[in-house]
Parts: sequence; structure tokens; C-alpha cells
Amino acid sequence: MNYIVVDLEWNQAMSSKSSVFNKLPIHLSGEIIEIGAVKLNDDLSLGEEFTVDVKPMYFKRMHYKVKKITGFDKERLSRGLPFPDALESFRAWCGENVTFLTWGCDDRRILEQNIIIHDLDWDWIAGWVNLQLIYNLQTGGDKNQKSLASAMEHFSIEQTRVAHDALGDAYNTALVCTHLDMDEGMRLYPDAAQILASRMPSAAPKAEAQDSDALLHESCPGFISKAAAFADERIGTLCCPVCGKPLAAEKWVNQGDQRYMNIFSCEDDGAFLVRVKFRKQPEDNSWTANKLVYKAEDEAIDFYRAKAAQSRRRGRGHTKKKKSPA
Repeated sequence: MNYIVVDLEWNQAMSSKSSVFNKLPIHLSGEIIEIGAVKLNDDLSLGEEFTVDVKPMYFKRMHYKVKKITGFDKERLSRGLPFPDALESFRAWCGENVTFLTWGCDDRRILEQNIIIHDLDWDWIAGWVNLQLIYNLQTGGDKNQKSLASAMEHFSIEQTRVAHDALGDAYNTALVCTHLDMDEGMRLYPDAAQILASRMPSAAPKAEAQDSDALLHESCPGFISKAAAFADERIGTLCCPVCGKPLAAEKWVNQGDQRYMNIFSCEDDGAFLVRVKFRKQPEDNSWTANKLVYKAEDEAIDFYRAKAAQSRRRGRGHTKKKKSPA
């Protein structure tokens, strides 16, 4: 398996009431300012490294807390790459069939949000593993989060890289990974949240770990066409993630580049934004659909409405013109 340990640093809005924060089409918890990653070799030893600074487009003013922790300043940010260019470089470096290893689940959530707000391809980042869960499984822990520093101390790992630096934290996380039994960890990973919840003093069988702002992120292969995918209940229907009731859908909006979006609404629990990205498999010409489900805030609903309106205008613009009489 192609393991890549990744860590991100991101800037935040100065306030949730700031004008830029409230004008965004989706909720953006943080805007990425640095990507750091380390590849693991087949024997889980540390391999190639990657790092890139990213110039923010929305949160251009450094939050004072982020500046204090990361050491980033305005001058360094100005020299970074625009996010689309940084992501393209990172994707090329990663290669194919990647499983990302992170310490915690925040990095996945932030990367998904940044990709979506820039309207970029996100189906290639479907594979994620939260190393905290494997660490807790193998060190007698429960579902309570452990810091990376405490894990390094547990394994007597000397810290030689700077903390709160994307590459430094990725490197230190990779060192922790070399002390874990990844084969056993991956075998138990699907049940990790349940196992760790059962170790809590007052264990509740329903306890689960929340790994992302995305309520659902799954890949559905084997469709003979996109129409068949939308007709399949895994793609075309949705039950409310809160109450379980079947939801009413609006119209699928084509965003181009094999990407579609829709709004599903629940009378009790509000609206949910569903994004689907299709990819054609060259070996058999079948389609794979990657699906993301988010709780839809007002900004996301407005974004959907705007895209739907654009789609209707394009449709009217392509009606056939009547032939002039001879």
C-alpha cells in the first residue's frame, strides 16, 4: 500500500463575523498555508519528503494565534504558491493509489474544504487513516485523543524537527508510524472506533469517532453509466444522517469535469449538500462515483442555487433556433 504521512498548517479568519468569512460559499474552517508530507517505503521506513507554502486567497491576514504557533508572517505567505498550483504539485508527487496517514482527522477535513472551495478534483483523496486510532489500539488507550508529542515520548523518539511545521510534524508522525504494527492496525481499523469506545469507563455501544465535517465520504464502483449511478440508491437517494428518514432531493446540477451536486432536505434536521464526482475506469469503461455529504449551511445552499440558475440559463441558450422561411 502506498502510504503517505501528511500534515497541514492553515490560517483562520480573524472572526466568524468577518465579511470574507460570511461571503464564502461553504464553511471554511481554515485556509491551508503549508503542506508537508513524507512517503513510507515498503518496509515502512521513511522515504521522500515534500513541502510547499501556500498563498491564501481568502484569509490573507494572519491570525495572531496561528502566527505565534507557526511562525508564518505576511512576507512568507506572499511567496507561497496559489492553492491550485500547490495541490497539483502535491498530487503529482503523491502518485496513484495513495492512502494518507494523519495524526487526527482535522487535516482531512481542512483539505476537503480547501479543494471544494477552489472547485477542484477531490476524488483522489478518498483514502485516509487516522493514526491516533491505531496508536490507541496498540498502546491500551481509549477513544480520547493523544497528542503527537505524547506518542513520541511513549516510544522514546527524539524530536529533531520543528513542531507546528507541516513537514516537521509529518516527519515526526512518520517516526511514530515506524513503531506501530501497521498490518494489524489496518486489519482492526474498520472497528477501531467501536473497540476504543468499549474501553471507556462508561462504554456506550453506539459511540463512534467523528472523523470529518463530511458526514459521508464513500466510493461506489461498477456503474455502466452515470444514469445508472444516479438511479442507484447509494447515489440517488439519501437518508437523513441525523434521524434516518428518507430525504427529498432537488435537481442534480452538472458542474463540469464529471462533477455534480444536489441538495437533500429534512423537515426536522435541515438541508444536506451532496457532491458526486465520476471517474471512468479504462480497463472496463465502467464508472466509479465518489460521494461526499455535508451539512448544508445557508452559504452552501446559496452556492447550489447559483449553480442551478447558471445551468438553467445555459440550457435555454442551447435551444434550437427555428429555420427562417425560404
